[in-house]
Amino acid sequence: MYDVYSRMELLLGQTGVDRLGRAQIAVFGLGGVGSYAVEALARCGVGSLTLVDHDVVSATNINRQLFALHSTIGRKKVQVAKERIRDIDENILVHTYETFYNKDTSGMFDLRGYDYIVDAIDSMESKLLLIEQAKLCHTPVISCLATEGKLNPSRFEITDISRTGNICPAAKKMRTELRKKGIRKVKVLYSRERCPKKMTEARNGEIVDGSISFVPSVAGMLIAGEVVRDILTENGKGLNKK
Repeated sequence: MYDVYSRMELLLGQTGVDRLGRAQIAVFGLGGVGSYAVEALARCGVGSLTLVDHDVVSATNINRQLFALHSTIGRKKVQVAKERIRDIDENILVHTYETFYNKDTSGMFDLRGYDYIVDAIDSMESKLLLIEQAKLCHTPVISCLATEGKLNPSRFEITDISRTGNICPAAKKMRTELRKKGIRKVKVLYSRERCPKKMTEARNGEIVDGSISFVPSVAGMLIAGEVVRDILTENGKGLNKK
């Protein structure tokens, strides 16, 4: 009988399916980008997913986040994600952390235990810390830079941080801060689209960025695809036994 991965097996072969079935991947941040990355990875039948996010679903998430529905408002994102993954494949091991990754909580995670790390965190400080710790553990990491204020997902590119140029302010800042830490090579997804002048608004004392459904979702799928291809080509740390 054909199972849920029979179509994928035609594309990757049983060896590829088995390799993904052994992969242990951590996704930090379950917003617009992270939620779609998790969805794609789950539908590829990865062996284990660790989900890290401290937030609950709000009404303003519905326009761009996969786990955000009127029925999930007020619920923890990691719990909604876990239920959805189990509905896709109950054999996937799902570990959830209802926490925000920073200096106080980084000790909760042994990053050496993952074959790949997806950074979809909003905070630049936390992103830099996660990348630094992943590098110390020799664990592959891909970091998503800003998707807010974008309208053209075809302008996304996955490359090394050193090749991002000055179009993306977040990339420029990350490049500068990583150099201070002695880190020059990190795989990132960034956009070559120039932002309009005004895409933000102050709400309740916070700066809110403009966003739309089809931009972060594409970013998340692109990241998941990159992770899967790296694992299949033996660039995942644990699977490659490096």
